[in-house]
This record gives sequence, C-alpha cells and structure tokens, in this order.
Amino acid sequence: MSTDIVPFRIEIPQADLDDLRGRLDKARLPAPLAGDGWDVGTPTWWIRDLVEYWRTDFDWRAIEAQWNKWPQFVTEIDGQTVHFLHIRSAEPDARALVLTHGWPCTFVEFADVIGPLTDPRAHGGTAEDAFDLVIPSLPGFGFSTPLAEGWDNYKTGRAWAELMRRLGYDRFGVHGGDAGAAVSPLVGAAAPDRVTGMHVTTGPAPVLFSPPPADEYAELTASEQDRLDRFFRENPGTPGYLAVQASRPQTLAYGLVDSPVGQLAWIMDRFWEWTRPKEALPEQVIDKDVLLTNVMLYWLTGTAGTSAYATYVRGGGWGPEPSSGVPTGVLLTPIDWAIRRYSAPSHNITRWTELDHGGHFAALEIPGELVADLREFFRDKRS
Repeated sequence: MSTDIVPFRIEIPQADLDDLRGRLDKARLPAPLAGDGWDVGTPTWWIRDLVEYWRTDFDWRAIEAQWNKWPQFVTEIDGQTVHFLHIRSAEPDARALVLTHGWPCTFVEFADVIGPLTDPRAHGGTAEDAFDLVIPSLPGFGFSTPLAEGWDNYKTGRAWAELMRRLGYDRFGVHGGDAGAAVSPLVGAAAPDRVTGMHVTTGPAPVLFSPPPADEYAELTASEQDRLDRFFRENPGTPGYLAVQASRPQTLAYGLVDSPVGQLAWIMDRFWEWTRPKEALPEQVIDKDVLLTNVMLYWLTGTAGTSAYATYVRGGGWGPEPSSGVPTGVLLTPIDWAIRRYSAPSHNITRWTELDHGGHFAALEIPGELVADLREFFRDKRS
C-alpha cells in the first residue's frame, strides 16, 4: 500500500455539470401537501426558488477556483482514499489541529474559520493563537471515495492519527461537530499520547437519539430537562432521518444519486431544522452558495449512500467509551442535546460552555464564537 501524499485539485468534468443542468431543467417536483409547510418536509414553494437559483445563477466554477486556492491532497490509509486540506500558518510556532466535519456537511463547513485559525493576527488574535489546519473529508464523503469495506468510526479515528503521523505532527489537537464529534474522541483513543486536546460541538458521547426513561429524566436538573425538551420539541424530524439512514442507506441512495432535487431537498430539510433562529429560512442563516456547495459535493461525487452508511455503521463515538484521558472542551448551542453528567464518565472534560444562541452548524452559523472557544481551549496545550 502506498503511503504517498499526492496533491489534489477539484476538477469536475464539464459533462457532469452539463448533466446536472439538464436534470435541473427537467426537474419534476411533487405536488404540495396540505399547507406546504416545513412540518411535512422541505416545502415546494421554497425548493422551487432554490432550484431556479441553482440552475441559473449558481457558479460552480467560481466555487471550484476558490477552494483550489487552498492546498489539497489525497493519500491512501488502510485501503481508503482520504482527501484533505492542509493549510499551514505563517506563524512558526503554530499548533496542529484536525477539523472533522459532520453530515450533511463537507470540508466546506470550515470556510469561515480557516483564516482566523491560521492567521490570527489578521483576525483579532495573537501569534500564539495560530494553528496549522488539517481538514479531511470523512470516508465515503466527497472526494474520500470510494468507501472501503468494513469502515467505521474507529477506523477513521486511527486513520486521522496515521494521517497526522505522515504529515510529521507528533502532537496535535482535534475538533469536530455532528459526526466529527463522534470521530474526534476516537482519534484521542487511538493516539492518547499525541492528542493534546479534543474539542467538540454538538456534544461528546453518549448521544441521546430519544428521550431518557421517566425515572432517569426526573433526576436531571431543570436546565438539563429544558435542554432535552427543547431538542426533541424543536427537532421532530431528527428521528425520521436517522431511522432511514441508519437502516436503509442503500435504498435511500437510489433516489438521491439520481435526482439532484431529491439530494437538495434531503439535505435542506436538515439545514432548516437544525439552524437557528428557528423562524429563519436556511439561506437567511447560511449563505446560499455555501448551502449549494455542500449539496454539490454530495451530488457530483454520488456519495448519498456512502455518507449515509456512516449512520448505519456508527461503530463507535456515539455511545459510552472508555475515557482516553485527553482533555476535552465542549461548546454547546441551545439546539445541542448533550448532557454533561452523561458525557463526563467517558471524557476528561476540562471546559464546558453553553451558549444562548446559534444552531447545530457552529462553524457556519457562529464561526466567531467557535474560533474564540478553540483559541481559549488550546491556548495552554502545547505539550
């Protein structure tokens, strides 16, 4: 197996873009259901306008050129192609940090934090706040394809540790949200002597996918009860999407890899439910081109099934694990469903911050707060 690290550029064939345009030109939308509101899924009145923008105004080549300004590479680890960005800071003493995205995001999730983390003096920080960034695409997502057999979160954790070894980093930190918050602790478990700190949004394991039993719920504080009540009240669609991806990812994939509008609607349903403020439309919280770039990376790489497979397999990071002892920092928005008393036995929690604003996609919605928390958490973790 080659361990070479090979430069990579995003170069989508024009035929693929022409095919997408043709499919959007001929898209057949379903009839609206009663009320045509978000409560029954992505509404037709909203998706129709977004499809029109995608078809006529969205400029993929401009997006492609923008991301190709950042150094990108691929390497093979344990039979899996791994795509990643490696952005070195100009500061000589910069620390290394791995940023792991979640679903339904991609490496694009970190667009607004790259500058502040690698060049802090240009973004309100000091030289001591500088990071070298490594931003991999999860296996089965985007350009980290095809998905190797038998791949789960444990293998991803070990792969990230190996990737950092190949890049020459003896010590490094990790951060992730959503699926990235499941993978990041497993990097620490794979290399506890090398990981200086683990920082997550969404919350560290165990993740509650359903309300706890009544007797257990009664033992929670009023604040903890309020956090869980709010999550399950405001996110009724979460169990539905999880059930599909965790049980029938391949069946779902047939529709999504064949229909760009289907792929768009599936992903936008999650962005609507998980962004805040709740009454805002997704593009009022996250730039429309960023939303569509995420969708494009799933569509152009045909990874609806292999990315959903991560939910099917899970394979670590979602439930209780033996603590690696790695110092852990947690940044939670009101939508996040982590409870410290559940997380503490599996993690060496040294920082726990609860915000009163923001949604699930911290790097996209509140990048300033995320950068500030990362700087503060890692400031004393140089050795």
